[in-house]
Amino acid sequence: MDSTTCLAIAIAEGFQCHTLAFDYGQRHRIELALARKQSRMLRAHQHKVIRVDLRAVGGSALTAAQRVPKGPTGRAIPSTYVPARNAIFLSLGLAWAEVLGAEALFIGANQVDFSGYPDCRREFLRSFERMANLATRCSSEGRRIRLRAPLLDLGKAEIIRRGARLGVDYGYTHSCYDPVRDRACGRCPACRLRLKGFAEAGMTDPAPYVRTRRRDRGRP
Repeated sequence: MDSTTCLAIAIAEGFQCHTLAFDYGQRHRIELALARKQSRMLRAHQHKVIRVDLRAVGGSALTAAQRVPKGPTGRAIPSTYVPARNAIFLSLGLAWAEVLGAEALFIGANQVDFSGYPDCRREFLRSFERMANLATRCSSEGRRIRLRAPLLDLGKAEIIRRGARLGVDYGYTHSCYDPVRDRACGRCPACRLRLKGFAEAGMTDPAPYVRTRRRDRGRP
């Protein structure tokens, strides 16, 4: 959901967008098909999928045989954290951006509705941008790459409202960490945060969910 909204914002700002998705061994692989579909629907110039199997690293309920938590997780870093995921993804995105001659690298990171992921913080993104402009040939030749995170300081409801104004169809987005036959479970931390955002935005989430008890749906 956040990445699709980020793409819509970049296109609205006049960027010609090349979209990048990662097949990293995640259990929620439906997001790969929907990323391709959203890229096409929003008329991105090109879509690429890079395979980097993070199951070899392990350490996450998204890539290993661990139970995905259901219900509130508190402020501790949850088991759904994938070690160094954004650092890895941004590094690969940076490499492609340099090949494309891109001037900006967009990421849908968000630090307001805190998930406990350290690689979604402003400090990390600023540090990565500094590194990017030390480590690349383009920066040594005087062409800097900007790292843009337009959702960083927005709550989920704000993200949803902004995407809706830009024409995003959230029925073709996926947030669930533990889907059942490509339907969202409605109870994992990602689902709960998403449903709470739609409720606060005064909207109904159009994405497909498995049947759950009403009192479980959307409770933070």
